[in-house]
Amino acid sequence: MKQQSNWSPYDNNGGTCVAIAGADYCVIAADTRMSTGYSILTRDYSKICQLAEKSVMASSGFQADVRALQKVLAARHLEPPSRLPLLPEKRDSAFLARKRDGNAILKRKNRAPKEDGSLPEQIGHKSTTPKPNRTKSSLVLNQGKSRTNRSSGGLSKSGEIYQHQHNKQMSCPAMAQLLSNTLYYKRFFPYYAFNVLGGLDNEGKGCVFTYDAVGSYERVGYSSQGSGSHTHHAFFGQPTEDAVTPLSELEAIDLVKTCFASATERDIYTGDKLEIVVLNADGIRREHMELRKD
Repeated sequence: MKQQSNWSPYDNNGGTCVAIAGADYCVIAADTRMSTGYSILTRDYSKICQLAEKSVMASSGFQADVRALQKVLAARHLEPPSRLPLLPEKRDSAFLARKRDGNAILKRKNRAPKEDGSLPEQIGHKSTTPKPNRTKSSLVLNQGKSRTNRSSGGLSKSGEIYQHQHNKQMSCPAMAQLLSNTLYYKRFFPYYAFNVLGGLDNEGKGCVFTYDAVGSYERVGYSSQGSGSHTHHAFFGQPTEDAVTPLSELEAIDLVKTCFASATERDIYTGDKLEIVVLNADGIRREHMELRKD
């Protein structure tokens, strides 16, 4: 019997992510183990990424896709909003004005003699000077270079373009919609990433958004994603429609630690170290806890 090897563009690197929203805080946590199959690739890989001042995302799944998704979100957050198209009547009048100004400038240039004293060519006559060979590929290459320079220049600056355009950071609900649009745009070849977005909304309340791979999302009080998420349902209980849990901040942190201590006993892809990020009115702080390393 002839055997055929199967190839997949995806891999599951395991890991577990949890987020809990409170009245004035949000707790996001994830383990730091990244593995494939029965092999551990690294024991100190952070699955938590800060997207904005009050928005933090934790992701499990294929970490190459997760990293690509983080780069796309960072670029779209820093990219200035596109200009709105002009109305037809304004577009036509603007075109005519540019054409009229261009003809006037061209006439003035043609009336002026050249530096060597010779007369300029008449308007409408063909020039004998050979034009540079500008093929379609060279045009596309030049456009790509200019786009790359603009994007790399914007990303390298510490001052964020979105903040300069809107005079504020992107809020967590706005970032949630941006993440949903980005995932849905790739729905035919999706990012193999299962994300939890947490942060504070405009009123200072904690908010958690849970996603599937193609951008469907929901605001919930808590969420868990990853290989060990099935072990957390016993601690969180049944899902509710409340967007905020009644737990205090310390109770939520203790619950997260208990969830991961239980997950490491039952899931081989979760372990090594627990990284906890807490967002509240005072800012962002991080905590760590050692987990099982076997």
